[in-house]
Amino acid sequence: MVVGLGDPEVPVALVHAPLTIAPVPFPREAFQRAKDAATVFNTLIDCVAADDEYLRRTLALAARYDDFTARLLGVFAATQEVREARRAQELVLAINRSDYMLDEPSGRLLQVEVNTIASSFGCLSTLVSQLHAYLMERAGRPAAELARLPPHDARTEIADAIAAAAKEHGTDSDAVLMVVQPGERNAYDQYWVATVLWERHRVRTLRRTLAEVAEGARLGDGGALAVGGARIAVVYFRAGYSPNDYPTEAEWRARELLERSDAALCPSIAYQLAGAKKVQQDLAVPGVVERFLPSAAEADAVRACFAGLWGLDDSEAPEVREVLARAEASPDDFVLKPQREGGGNNLYGEELAAQLRKREGLAAYILMQRIRPPANTAAMLRKGQLEQVETVSEVGVFGTLVRRGERVLLNREAGHLVRTKAITSNEGGVAAGFAVLDSPFLVD
Repeated sequence: MVVGLGDPEVPVALVHAPLTIAPVPFPREAFQRAKDAATVFNTLIDCVAADDEYLRRTLALAARYDDFTARLLGVFAATQEVREARRAQELVLAINRSDYMLDEPSGRLLQVEVNTIASSFGCLSTLVSQLHAYLMERAGRPAAELARLPPHDARTEIADAIAAAAKEHGTDSDAVLMVVQPGERNAYDQYWVATVLWERHRVRTLRRTLAEVAEGARLGDGGALAVGGARIAVVYFRAGYSPNDYPTEAEWRARELLERSDAALCPSIAYQLAGAKKVQQDLAVPGVVERFLPSAAEADAVRACFAGLWGLDDSEAPEVREVLARAEASPDDFVLKPQREGGGNNLYGEELAAQLRKREGLAAYILMQRIRPPANTAAMLRKGQLEQVETVSEVGVFGTLVRRGERVLLNREAGHLVRTKAITSNEGGVAAGFAVLDSPFLVD
């Protein structure tokens, strides 16, 4: 199992994905709660993404201080007329991942974030789960222990959702466009999706960077999207979540062109904005989730996952001043999050306190409770080297949704991912180099 192109420090062409060699203990009940919440979060995100006014209002102040959010909102505004014209028959494809940690002091399972763009490692996490089961069986572990390894196939679930959207798009379309980063290091997780799409559904995949889309994509009548001579049914973004993905205006033009197309976008610009940290924080405000989820049981299930979240739009408001004072006095109890995806962006400790003391531009951030997960010891394999490390883990649950207008064609929990990192590490991204892939061993 390989993760992508070689590391310059390692004299080989390919490097295996960083992983543990045994699964991590995780409470069965908490794991099941995360699984059960997946379809509810799919519905919630879908409702938020459909509310243009809510997204504009919620993100307006963050956009004043964050250029990337402002540019995304600019594309959102520029394509509003197209979006409105297609609203009644809009084809939506969502591949989300909601990430959680178990908070040991409270005993609660708390949400770290919701990912609506480039929710990665579904395919490699499937392989890691299979690897752990294989190793335990070969080691002669009893059947009762093997039964504690929850099976899943995120690899197939993700491909099946893309295929369902492609089928719904129409018979004149014949390909999926996967938007990738130049020199992608996580290519094999992506290639697995393309392989399963072909093997199960005979749907072919084209890989292009945003720069290549700008150069070679064309829009026809009604927004028909053509790339490389193929009619595109689905655009699956595995790039576009970071300012680094838009080094020139050409990439922004490409993003707007795709938004104007009739392809199912995963995600659309609205879905990407719905996954913003500021939206996550605003949903925790009393009454906001209930606006989007009229079912009290569903709203309660979502709220049960929320950690402490605070907006910093008005640093002079009494409730904001109070939490700022707490965070400056005890910065290790909080995390300061900008409107960014991809890992390596959050502020902790003294860096957090220093940023808060500036006061200027705090609307570009949200403040979050620091979750304290229980520690374990894991054997972590990186670049062929094995080491025993004291670790903490994070569970992610994938969800897929396909909708045409008001008709929901598919809403599924779609597998899981466990990322384990050294207890000394603040960040948790695998592609960013902080964590390794793992799987859960359910304990009662």
